Amino acid sequence: MERKQFELGDIVQMKKPHPCGTNEMEIIRMGMDIRIKCVGCKHSVLIPRVKFEKNMKKVLRSKAEQEQQGE
Repeated sequence: MERKQFELGDIVQMKKPHPCGTNEMEIIRMGMDIRIKCVGCKHSVLIPRVKFEKNMKKVLRSKAEQEQQGE
């Protein structure tokens, strides 16, 4: 199975929505654990990398994409 590609600052879609109703999360810290922040309510959660990779559907907007649009 191919590993999912994601970087710091990417906006990702998760399988289950956050209790506030959105399923978009921003990656704000990477390592053995990954900290993600809800785009809707700004709540952050620290989860193990293995669990994050299992529950992530896809990258919606990469950080590089966001920087190009901002210029």
